[in-house]
Amino acid sequence: MNASRTARERVRAELISEIKDVARRHLAAEGAAGLSLRAVARELGMVSSAIYRYFPSRDDLLTALIIEAFNAVGEAVETADAACPRDRHLDRWMAACRAVRTWALAHPHEYALIHGSPVPGYVAPQDTAVAAARDAMVMTAILSDASASGTLTPRLTGLPPAPASFAPDADRLREALQTAVPDDLMLAGLMAWTQIYGFISFELFGMYNNVLDTPADAFDHTAMVQAHILGFSPP
Repeated sequence: MNASRTARERVRAELISEIKDVARRHLAAEGAAGLSLRAVARELGMVSSAIYRYFPSRDDLLTALIIEAFNAVGEAVETADAACPRDRHLDRWMAACRAVRTWALAHPHEYALIHGSPVPGYVAPQDTAVAAARDAMVMTAILSDASASGTLTPRLTGLPPAPASFAPDADRLREALQTAVPDDLMLAGLMAWTQIYGFISFELFGMYNNVLDTPADAFDHTAMVQAHILGFSPP
């Protein structure tokens, strides 16, 4: 009985994987807004009613794809960070930033799904939150480790402190990201991460066409400038 149940579970898992593979191809061709369970079922040779046993709605399938995409980029960033010595904070920062870009260039349609235009009518459930935070948790851990080591010297001299209205946001972020970095550094880190993702989005969505011939070099410079602002010590 147990062996039979395991076999059924394996067949189910394999079919779910096939459904998601086909759905990703449809994302590339039609975009997230055009994703259709019926079209996916048709390509798989399934009757349309059968696919609803695995994904009750298009939104459930979208959610599964979104979680997988967030986990994939999160894993890429975690792996890149783990390959660096713990006390080489600048190296860790640069590795994390490059890992996001490398993953995005290899998976442009999945990147567009999680960082592109919102899908009309779709509201991401709370289920996506943990996966969505994985890369940010790495970035925050790097900041926190550098700050705790005494080697981080944020270059924010002359700038006003973080606005008082940011304090509740900082508290929520500290809890979510499991860190103790102060408000000013938290906001600076958020701005830096936004800059990194902004560059990648501009590159992937064609905004740098006929602007940058060597975007990889410009990206590295951007990441290094943000690292300088945050106060990472050079090697």
